[in-house]
Amino acid sequence: MDFVLDPHSAPHGVPPIDFRAQLNDEQFAAVTAEPGPLLVLAGAGSGKTRTLTYRVAYLLSQGVRPGEILLLTFTNKAAKEMLHRVQELTGIEPARFWGGTFHSIGHRALRMHGEAIGLPRAFTILDADESEGVLRDAVDATDRTFFKDKTHPRPGPLHAIISMSRNTQLSLAETIRRFFPQHEGIVDRVPLFAQKYAEKKREASVLDYDDLLEHWLDLLNRSPQTREYFSHRFRHVLVDEYQDTNVLQSQIVDLIATHHRVMAVGDDAQCIYTWRGANVENILTFPDRHPGTVIHRIETNYRSTPQILALANGVLLAQPKGRAFDKELRPHRANSHKPYLVQTMDGREQAQFIVQRIRGLLDEGCSLSDIAILYRAHFQALDLQLELSRLQIPYQITSGVRFFEQAHIRDLVALLRFVYNPSDTAAWNRIAVLLPKIGDKNATKLHAAALDHARLMRQDFLDALATDDVASRVPGAAKEEWPKFVASLRQVKDMMRTMKPHNAVEIAIDGWYGDYLKGAFANYVSRLDDLKSMIGFASRYDEMQELLAQIMLLNSETSDRSADPDADALRLTTVHQAKGLEFAAVFLISLADGLFPLRRAIENNDVEEERRLFYVGVTRARDELYLCFPKVNTKGGPAMLLTPSRFLQELSTDLYQPLKMKRSYGW
Repeated sequence: MDFVLDPHSAPHGVPPIDFRAQLNDEQFAAVTAEPGPLLVLAGAGSGKTRTLTYRVAYLLSQGVRPGEILLLTFTNKAAKEMLHRVQELTGIEPARFWGGTFHSIGHRALRMHGEAIGLPRAFTILDADESEGVLRDAVDATDRTFFKDKTHPRPGPLHAIISMSRNTQLSLAETIRRFFPQHEGIVDRVPLFAQKYAEKKREASVLDYDDLLEHWLDLLNRSPQTREYFSHRFRHVLVDEYQDTNVLQSQIVDLIATHHRVMAVGDDAQCIYTWRGANVENILTFPDRHPGTVIHRIETNYRSTPQILALANGVLLAQPKGRAFDKELRPHRANSHKPYLVQTMDGREQAQFIVQRIRGLLDEGCSLSDIAILYRAHFQALDLQLELSRLQIPYQITSGVRFFEQAHIRDLVALLRFVYNPSDTAAWNRIAVLLPKIGDKNATKLHAAALDHARLMRQDFLDALATDDVASRVPGAAKEEWPKFVASLRQVKDMMRTMKPHNAVEIAIDGWYGDYLKGAFANYVSRLDDLKSMIGFASRYDEMQELLAQIMLLNSETSDRSADPDADALRLTTVHQAKGLEFAAVFLISLADGLFPLRRAIENNDVEEERRLFYVGVTRARDELYLCFPKVNTKGGPAMLLTPSRFLQELSTDLYQPLKMKRSYGW
């Protein structure tokens, strides 16, 4: 044993702390546990950070030196906040600890010992843009034609593929199949690109972000002396948010903590980042890799009402047996009313209900900034943004930019604007520069050439774009793509002439721009969902002129970029971005199969992570929770009947109360 358990003892220089008085029974047991492998399962709202902070203070109070503690977190902010709190408790400065993100500690380790694996001491680190530039050069040196095909991933998305493979330790082929299925056609070509990219970095003595983990793990594996140094130096290893670790990170922890004096703090039910490489198996198999693991459960929740927690526990009960740790959130607060289940006709009525209920909450004394609307995917908030803008209710989107300000939405709208009005040079310039080697100047020259030809030959502008006279002025890199680009614009125009606006939107997505999207963005699938939601939005209008006017008006109404983040405004965010936050009232929207869980998650058999997301969403609410289910989906084409989310159907009806809608949107 490393120390005698005495919660009131303190070495010289550390003031005595009454841990018993500062912690509840569960927290106290974890904080004062004997050294060894410890897995602390900290439920939502249970004081996870407090437990970890007091564990550091407790180790210090028992005579452990600051330099013997390694604290690994997922953000530098989290490490700083914890160590600042430790300083308040013990008087010991943060600089005396090794505490920070895996990447920052990896960087520090490689500076000290990297020469053991051939890394020069003076290596430099590339930022994201520089990494993509090195990769682009490596690909061009190997295959100059690769990036000319617009369906191939551009340097950014290609880097994302290679990065995911490295962080998950999956083969590139399996990574593409699982996470980037739109690029299965290039599976055989990517390994060589990854190899050449690694060679270029090595030649230049530079590291990218992923190298900080990969090389750190390599160092621990290949240099027994270094591994022994870290294991001896860091006699106590503490890991925050352990459920979010990827394969590299869990292996690094295991290699440093060969002494098994490691405390992993996390919650398997909140593992929601597998799309970033997190692996829930790390926390589930922790006891197998660290024999003798003592599991501490911190389940007293200080955030939510008992009724909200009862529903959250119902979500956990639906998890497959043997694939999760048993846990039950226990309330600390007094009883209140049950969460509400709200059925609406469609997304628009869902938005109208939410706005009306928000007004009621404000009348009851709630502030706008303490109300959140949570959704699975960005496009699901479109109707809500329109309704809030119409009624001039201030809101902030913390999961990204507002719907119509997103790059791919602006691209699509520019394409429609230009086809409708070829004199709109601003719209033309936005889409033309998406072609290879066409900048603003070239775009302007091509537009002028087409305009001259159309006037001279008394020809339609789009037809003029297809002529040899204009095509001959196109830069060489874009010549191959030009005919497809022009043909797509002409198809959209034909659709505008003969069909409804939503038909023109659909053909625009299916044409050249859809191919461009595939190569331009790593998150192609979610952006395509956004674009398809525009089909449903466009179906509300009979004339293209009306559709475009409404989009421009809405965009100007909602584009207040100078919004104060501390202002009293409603919060709109994805569940992913809401993790770690809490609100007095939460509206979880679009709870239908295909929307939450998402259709692609159902098809890919990824429903368990979606269920964990639902659990995270539910546990953001302190006082009131509204579960909203629209019965009809009008996004992406004809209206379709929806089925309530399987996560709702799994719950006992005793856990919520239905809220009936009236025509006047009362309740």
